Amino acid sequence: MVKSMTGYGRGERTVNGCGITVELRSVNNRYLDCSVRMPRLYLFAEDGIKTRVQKSISRGKVDVFVTLDNAGGEQLQVTVNQAAADGYYNALTQLAQRYQLSGEISVSLLSRFPDVLLAEKAEEDVEQTAGAITDVLDQALADFDQMRTREGERLAQDILSRADTIEALVGKVEQRSPQTVSEYRARLEARMSEVLANTQLDPARILTEAAIFADKVAVDEETVRLRSHIAQLREMLAKGGAIGRKLDFLIQEFNREANTIGSKCSDLEIARYVVDIKAEIEKIREQVQNIE
Repeated sequence: MVKSMTGYGRGERTVNGCGITVELRSVNNRYLDCSVRMPRLYLFAEDGIKTRVQKSISRGKVDVFVTLDNAGGEQLQVTVNQAAADGYYNALTQLAQRYQLSGEISVSLLSRFPDVLLAEKAEEDVEQTAGAITDVLDQALADFDQMRTREGERLAQDILSRADTIEALVGKVEQRSPQTVSEYRARLEARMSEVLANTQLDPARILTEAAIFADKVAVDEETVRLRSHIAQLREMLAKGGAIGRKLDFLIQEFNREANTIGSKCSDLEIARYVVDIKAEIEKIREQVQNIE
């Protein structure tokens, strides 16, 4: 299955009142480049996230965004600062005795003084939080993978369509190539007849010149190799996987054969076919840059 390097995926889940959202975005890149953006308090989960991404993605610049919303879900621990409470109580008692004041020293009164009651966020279970983030990441990766697969199928279909066009053009080159030799022989005979006028032409000389020309313009090897490359291209697309780099090298071979055909043939019709072939190869090369 062919996959595109570009894609987007999202996953979200609420764990112990904490909303976790993970988003992935990727663009083309020669190698895998993964960057994670998340709150500093949760950087302990970064290595696990990168490891997970590396198992699912082989190429592309991947940005992972992790958002944690603790609104309403924070667990607080409220404790009594005994030293502060004792200090305030003793001070109030001394005031009452010294100035003969009446009134009770209530809990409500003491709790209003600074630092008597301490509210602290409960210590978070690091492993549990990292596991929850990883679970949401898996959701995002699944969504991300579906999008890349859909885009990869479209890329593969477009490439196969252009490969069919190239194959048809190669067939036209193969059909036209022998005709160029016959036409060259006819032109050669006409020119030699014109130059030599009444002198009888040497058939052996005509055959020799035609054979030399045929050898120079023969593109059988190139067309055979091009057909072989097309077959290999189809096989690789059918097999799927991370084939982007291999396809890139294969397209270079496509170009090499097309250029050789163009340099050998002086025939205008074949030259037009070669231009069309190279145009299709270039379009395939552009699509291959998007494949993982």
